[in-house]
Amino acid sequence: MIATQYKITLPNDYDMDIIKSRVKNNGHKTDGFYDLKFKLYLVTKKGENNNLQNSYAPLYLWKDSDGLNKFLFNGFYDNIINSFGWQQVNIGIPLIDKTTCNITDIKYLFEITRDIEPQGSLNNFKDRIEAELPKIENAEYIVIYNPDKWKYTVFYFIDDLDKVKSEKGTIYNILHISQ
Repeated sequence: MIATQYKITLPNDYDMDIIKSRVKNNGHKTDGFYDLKFKLYLVTKKGENNNLQNSYAPLYLWKDSDGLNKFLFNGFYDNIINSFGWQQVNIGIPLIDKTTCNITDIKYLFEITRDIEPQGSLNNFKDRIEAELPKIENAEYIVIYNPDKWKYTVFYFIDDLDKVKSEKGTIYNILHISQ
């Protein structure tokens, strides 16, 4: 599996209803997309949930690189280029995937990013990460790492913002989930 995400920072006075309308009218186009486990249409709004900026940040989990290649190089990604310009597509590898098909009704995604510090061995690293993760009640999650940047990100699917009050991270609103 491969995870991808591009984070488009929008101006502070950007009308986020434009993004909501875009997703409402087009989000279904990635439903059932080839090799896609899921695509989350994510937004942050400045001043909401302690977010400092407006953003549009879709997150994809691909079953294989073929679907990603089709998306990027067969014209689908051109919609992003034409609307928002050239974007950096961040790539990651899923390390832990505790998601099921039950994520379709979830309204929020909570993101925590941490560094992978230099160390003598990465043996059992997955187990160590899992033991150190914040425990968020009844939350499905996925851990994605990037060895190019030596970072990992945990994405929690949450239905109640009270569950993450004591944690530091980014809270995204999920506008649509394609599977």
